Amino acid sequence: MRDHRHGEHAPHPDVWTGHATNRFQWVLALAGAACMALGIQLAVESPWTSGTAPLVMAVVGCIAAGLLVLFGTLAFVHVALRVDKEWLEVRCGHIGVPRRRIPLSQVAGAEYASHVTPRHWGGWGYRWRPEKGTAVVVRRGEGVVLRLWDGHTFTITVDNAEAAVRVIKERLRPPAPGAAAH
Repeated sequence: MRDHRHGEHAPHPDVWTGHATNRFQWVLALAGAACMALGIQLAVESPWTSGTAPLVMAVVGCIAAGLLVLFGTLAFVHVALRVDKEWLEVRCGHIGVPRRRIPLSQVAGAEYASHVTPRHWGGWGYRWRPEKGTAVVVRRGEGVVLRLWDGHTFTITVDNAEAAVRVIKERLRPPAPGAAAH
C-alpha cells in the first residue's frame, strides 16, 4: 500500500494491514528456553543426593517457568492489524493468538497516539487497566486508540498508525447520499 500524505485523497485499499515487532522479546524467549534446558539437564544428570522430591520440584519448576516465559513472550513478539470494510482484527504472535475482532459498527472513533509505552500499560502483552481500557502493546512507539461505542478504549501498537487511523475513520463515515453500495 502506498501511504498518501497530507492532502492526497486516493481511495484506500479494500484491506489495510499493518504490524509491529519487538525483537527484544526474542532475548526473553531465549531465557525461557535456557530455563527449560536447565530443567531437562537436571532431570538427566541429577546431581541431587537429597531425595527425589526436591529434584522433581526443581525439574518441573524449571520446565514450567521456561515454557511460561518462552510461549508468553513469543505470543507478543509480533502484532498484526487488519482493517477491512466491516471488521478490525488484531492478531498477536506468529500464530495469531490471542486474537480480537471488532466490528467497525462498534467503533465510535479512532485516534493516533504518538507514544505508547509498555510502562504506561504495566508491561508488554494484552493489557487491561480500568482507567485506560484494553491494549495490545508489543513495543514502544506509535499506536492506534479506538474509542468504542460502549465507552471502552482499545489501543494497539502498530507501525504506520497514522495511516491506520485514516483508513478506520474513512470507513466509519456513513456513505454519502446517493452513493452506490458495493
